[in-house]
Amino acid sequence: MPRTITVKGIGAVKAAPDYIVISMNLESQSPQYDETMELIAQQIEYLDTSLEGIGFEKKSVKTTSFNVRTDYDSVQDKNGNYKRVFKGYVCSHHLKIEFDFDTNRLAQTLSAISKCLAKPEISIAFTVKNPSAINKELLKSATINAKEKAEILCEASNVELGTLLTIDYNWGELDIYSRTDYRIEEELAALPMAKISQIEIDPEDIDVSDTATFVWEIK
Repeated sequence: MPRTITVKGIGAVKAAPDYIVISMNLESQSPQYDETMELIAQQIEYLDTSLEGIGFEKKSVKTTSFNVRTDYDSVQDKNGNYKRVFKGYVCSHHLKIEFDFDTNRLAQTLSAISKCLAKPEISIAFTVKNPSAINKELLKSATINAKEKAEILCEASNVELGTLLTIDYNWGELDIYSRTDYRIEEELAALPMAKISQIEIDPEDIDVSDTATFVWEIK
C-alpha cells in the first residue's frame, strides 16, 4: 500500500462588491382564497409600476419564493377547551431586484419602493455580478495552499512529494455577500430622493473562503 499525505487546502479571496440585491416580501391575507390571490396580485402590480416608473424594465422583479398557507386562531370555548378556528389564507411572495452598484440608483430605487402602495418589507445586500469568477479564484487559491503545505511537510519529513492521487471538494453554494449591514428606516426612506442620495456608502469587501482536500503519494 503506497504511503500518502493528505492536506486540506484553504482558499481565500477578497473582492469589492459591484452588484446590489434588494429583497422584498409582500404578504396578503383574507378569509377567501380568491381574494387573497387578488390582493397579492394587486401589490405586485403596484410594485412593478413603481419600478418601471424609474426606468427598470418590465419583469425586472423576480420571484425567489411563493407560499400560500392557511391561518388559524386558538379559541377557548365555554368549557375551557381550546380549538382551532379557521381565519383565512395567507400568501407570502418573496421577490428581488438586482442592478449594478450605484448609490444614486439605490437611493432612487428605495425611494420608489417606499412610495409604492404595496409597502413591501425590504433588505439590501451587496455582492458581485459574476460569482463564478470568485469560485474559480477560490479553487486556485485552495490548490496552491494545499500544495505548499504538502511540500513543506514532505521537506520537513525528508521525503519527496509524489503524484496527486485524489481531490475531494464539496460543491456547495458559497455566501458571496458583503457583511455590510445597510438599512433604511421607514422615516428616512420616505424622504425626497435627493436627500437619500446624499448618503454615500462604501460597502466592506467580500471576504470568502473555501476548502478542498488533496491526497498525494509520498515517493
